[in-house]
Order: sequence, then structure tokens, then C-alpha cells
Amino acid sequence: MGEPGARGRFGDYGGRYAPESLVQACREVEEAFREAWRDPGFRGTLAGLLAEHAGRPTPLTPARRLSEALGVRLYLKREDLTHTGSHKINNVLGQALLATRMGRRRLIAETGAGQHGVATATAAALLGLDATVFMGERDIERQSLNVFRMRMLGAEVVPVTSGSRTLKDATSEAMRHWVGMTADSHYCIGSVIGPDPYPWMVKEFQRVIGDEARGQFAAELRTGVPDLVVACVGGGSNAAGTFAGFADTTARLVGVEAAGGAGAARGRVGVLHGCRSLFLQDGDGQIVEARSIAAGLDYPGVGPEHAHLRDLGRARYVTVTDEEAVGAAVRLARTEGIVPALESAHALAWVIRAAGGGELPAGSTVLMTLSGRGDKDVATFKELL
Repeated sequence: MGEPGARGRFGDYGGRYAPESLVQACREVEEAFREAWRDPGFRGTLAGLLAEHAGRPTPLTPARRLSEALGVRLYLKREDLTHTGSHKINNVLGQALLATRMGRRRLIAETGAGQHGVATATAAALLGLDATVFMGERDIERQSLNVFRMRMLGAEVVPVTSGSRTLKDATSEAMRHWVGMTADSHYCIGSVIGPDPYPWMVKEFQRVIGDEARGQFAAELRTGVPDLVVACVGGGSNAAGTFAGFADTTARLVGVEAAGGAGAARGRVGVLHGCRSLFLQDGDGQIVEARSIAAGLDYPGVGPEHAHLRDLGRARYVTVTDEEAVGAAVRLARTEGIVPALESAHALAWVIRAAGGGELPAGSTVLMTLSGRGDKDVATFKELL
């Protein structure tokens, strides 16, 4: 899982499918990122912010009671313990620093579950930038806590009323808005989607998850690498960052999608939001609306590197239903005292299913990225439980 190849592609996927005005803007982002990523000063400043502001490194927590019940050794990479409550802050701090380096004074972002929007608003406040966050009207209704947090941090939250009123439409509106604002604004994409260099750049900012986890796993367990590495997948940034730390090992990589948004598991090749990847489509090639109880997984496709990993057979992509995810969240809360985000609960639900169904041999070591905490989903849990 390194840099994309020619024309910003991972195998057959990726690229830069965008209006000419955004093609030039993407070239500028790529040039700035490549220069910054080679600069020890930039890397050092980012590492400092991740430690002092975001709270890295995050711990590797053994899920002892649940492990005993499942017959496996389950370890949780605790991205829920970062400042703002999810992995999103890793990428946003990197992009916000890049924006200031480029002389941009405003961040544009999309958000589904609200976590990327909160992280963007947080980084903007920290660095003295303005922030505008586009969010689907439906997601605003079910993630009201995060909407309030964004506004309290000083960000403008723009409701998106078109289409399904979820993450796909928020992304479309944010990209349209960027077209006329490229001179003074940076589009801070929240996942490994979009035109080149975003899928690669976001993965690089998120690979701190996998790199940390690999070091922690080796130091704490002295067993090399886990048998299995599992993460939830919407667009796929937390999974891409986690997998990056283990792609060159013997660990099996499993991405868990929502049953109603399974781009990698059931998608077909298409183009959306500036890149060629796997998307849910109807018989005429039109993008089909994704549906999930987890707003962050409510996306009809997957990042291009995930599509490439699927084709290579290096990563496997599976699906979990809403009901399974809610059940897994309750089980983790009642066995380990941790309330996970509904997105993360999908990954856990598959681990529970695989262990119970004999797919995971007894004693297997499993590393699962707990990408976010469940505070934002309490209203949903309250309705269902």
C-alpha cells in the first residue's frame, strides 16, 4: 500500500476525473503534499499536534471478557480515545497544516456521521482558519449533537437537501462549492475517495493507526503480527490507515461494510466524486442510494485502493446488517464498558459472527480498529433499545 502509479491509479482504479478548474487545484494539492511529506519539519509539526492536541498514541486495549466468550484474542485500536472522538482528526490535522502551508485560509469539508466535520471545525479553530461543512439534511437530523459541536467550534454547517440528503450528496455539494473557491480554500476530503491525490494523501495521514498498532502489537504481545486485522469501511479511511501498517505481513485484512452500502462487496466499476472505483449502480449505470444505520457508512462506493486490494485478493470485504451492528455495540458496552460508534460496531459484529461460525479458529489473534466512540449515536440507540 504505497503511492499510486501512473495517472494517480491503484491498478485500474483512481485517477483524476474532475472539471479543469479542479484538475489544476488537485495538481497544486499533490505538489504541495509531496513537498510537505518529504519535509521533516512538516512531519515533525504534525507529529507534535497529533501527540499534544489529538492525544496520540492511542492505546491497544485487550477485550478480555469478550475474547473469553468468543474464544479468540481480540485487541481494540482505540481511535475513539482521540480528541474529537474518532480517527478523523489524524487526517484533518494533516490537511489543515497543508492548507496553511499553501496559503489557504479556509477549509471546505463534507461529513456524514459528523465526526469529520467536527474534526475539521476543531483543526480550523486551532489554526485560525475558517471552516464550511456540508452535511446531508437527513444526517443533520440524526447527528444533531455533532452539528452543535461544529457550530460551537465556529464552523458554518450547510444543509444539503438534494438526493438522498446523506454523505454522497454532501460530498457532491462540497466539490461544487470548491470549484469557485480554489484560490483561497482547501477541500479537506474526509475519506480515501475523490480525485488524485486525495485517496493516497488521506491514507498517508491515517497510516499512523496501522503503524502504531503494529509497533504496539509487537511490543506488548511479542508475537509479531495478528492473524486478522479488521476495520469498518465506508469510503474507507480508517481501514486504509490500519491496513497500511500490515499490508506487507501475513495478517489477513478484512474490511466490513454496511449491508446497504457495500461498494467493495457488491459494487461495479464506475466514476463518482472524481475517481474510478467500485460503486453501487442500477442496470443503467446510475449510482444507487446507500442505506445504513451508521451515517459514516452511508456511502455507495469505496476508495480506489480498497477496490484494488479486493481485486488482488489481499483484502476481503464483507457486510453486516444494521441489526447485527446494534447487537455488537450493546455486547461491547456490556462486556468491556465501551460504547462504540455504529460504524465501528459493524467491524465488531463481523468478528462476533466469524468467531461464532467457526471462521476464526480458536485462539486467533484479532486486531480491530475502534474508529470512533458512540456518543453521537446515543439517540439512535435510545430509539432501538
